[in-house]
Formats: sequence, C-alpha cells, structure tokens
Amino acid sequence: MTLSLDDRQRAMLAEMGIRLFEPLPAAAPAATGTSAASGAPGRSAAAAASAASSASTQAVHSGAAPTPAISPTPPIPRPSVPIGRSPAPATLALGPPPSGIEALEWDGLEQAVSGCQACGLCQGRRQTVFGVGDRQADWMIVGEAPGEQEDLRGEPFVGNAGQLLDSMLKAVGLDRGHRVYIANVIKCRPPGNRNPEPSEVAQCEPFLRRQIALVQPRIILAMGRFAVQSLLATQEPIGKLRGRLHQYEGVPVVVTYHPAYLLRNLPDKAKAWADLCLALDQFPSTEPGREPSIPT
Repeated sequence: MTLSLDDRQRAMLAEMGIRLFEPLPAAAPAATGTSAASGAPGRSAAAAASAASSASTQAVHSGAAPTPAISPTPPIPRPSVPIGRSPAPATLALGPPPSGIEALEWDGLEQAVSGCQACGLCQGRRQTVFGVGDRQADWMIVGEAPGEQEDLRGEPFVGNAGQLLDSMLKAVGLDRGHRVYIANVIKCRPPGNRNPEPSEVAQCEPFLRRQIALVQPRIILAMGRFAVQSLLATQEPIGKLRGRLHQYEGVPVVVTYHPAYLLRNLPDKAKAWADLCLALDQFPSTEPGREPSIPT
C-alpha cells in the first residue's frame, strides 16, 4: 500500500521530523552508449534538488508553522517527609543519668525525668510520661511503659487500657485523682511499643524508686510483667506470682495483669478483679469505699 502525498504534505511531515520511505523504482533498461550512462546521475540529482526546492516553497507559502520541540517534563520533587506524618524528632545525644535522684523532691524529680538522655528512648519520644494522681496516695499503681497515646498526652494509662483501669478503680471507690498515684517503670515510649530493654529499665528504675519513696503508699498494685520484674527482681511469670502478697521495701505488693493484656484476654478480667480485691483487703473494712462493686 502506497500513500499518495502532495508536495505540501511532504513538506509538513519533513518539518515534523517524520521521514518517508519511498518504494524503490523499477530497474530501468541498461542505457547504451557513454553519454546515457554519464547523463543519468545528473538528471537524478537535478530532479531531487527541484523536488526539495518545491517542497520548501510550498511549506513557506502554505503558512504552516513548524511544530515546536517538546521538552521533557522535569521530575516532580518528592517530599522529604511522607504526607500526613510528622517529621522525625531531632536526634539527641546520649548523656549520663541524672545524679542525686534519691534526694530529689517532686519538682526536681520531674525535671530530671523530662531532661533525661541516659538511653536511646529519649531520641524517639515526644515527651516523657512522669506520673499522675494524688502524691500522698494510699494506693500506687505501677505500669510498664508508655504507649502512643501516653506519649502524646504525657500521662500514664490513657486510651482503652486507661478506661479499663479507671473502671476497676471506680469499682472500689477510687479514682486517679484521689488516694491513687499512677506511674510507669519506663518514662519514655519504646519505638513501636516494643518491650523495653533491660538496660532501659535499669536507667529508669531510680526514678520509680524515688517516686515510691515520696508517695509512701500503703499498697502497690504492680500491673504487667515489667512492673513486676522491676519491683520484685524476679523472672517468674505473673500467673505464678498473683493471688498472694509480696513486699517492696516494706510495702505490700499485689501482682496483676496489665489492662492492655486484659482487653486482649477477656476471661482473665475475673482474675484481675480477684487481685484488686486482695489489695483492698489490706485496708480496714471501716474505711470509705471499702465495699467493692464488680466492674463491667
């Protein structure tokens, strides 16, 4: 199949950079004589020059504008931070743990926690999670480590786990602002809510020990594996430690499950309720709020 193009169309295609491939002409009979052989190339070159001149003239008179060259589209720069996410916090240099923790009062202790850079957890935290509640409380609740919501708000036991703890306390006539102080062993959130490393627990333990010394609670409720290991210096599982009293520097300790664990293992809520009642039994029956009501 052969396209039939006039000179103007050919000129336009040439301006666009489109090459045309013409079919080869049929072989001509051999020319006789020296003049025929020498004249054929001259006539062919003259015809080609005439066609090119005609095509150029047609293009100019037709008014067709040449097609501009298309520049490649530059790449769109990608944002350095994914859309919808906060920039990573600046990396903090590690330093020695604060000194003299055992002699600090509340304000100094809280400042020491907020400025601590003794382990790598300081490099990913939004803020430290010191503690909350009555600083002259009878009850002290000790948890494990802050999660995402605690890291955002700077308060231990918030979110669904915190709501369950509030319900448990309410069932025995308590709340986190009255007769209860709440703190974690770890004061900074581990990345991705992973388990804290032993070295991280060791750096934070002096803060917790000083908090307990300042509160002077009458009962400690240790919630979760890392709280139990820190307070009792044992690797025994919670299932073997719960149901009986332990001691931390003369203060009775009741071992129980962390509320986050209870939300994943609903049947064990009955065991946690029994642990709460065991802690309640350490107070005289005449005290206000002594009669418990089973939480839902």
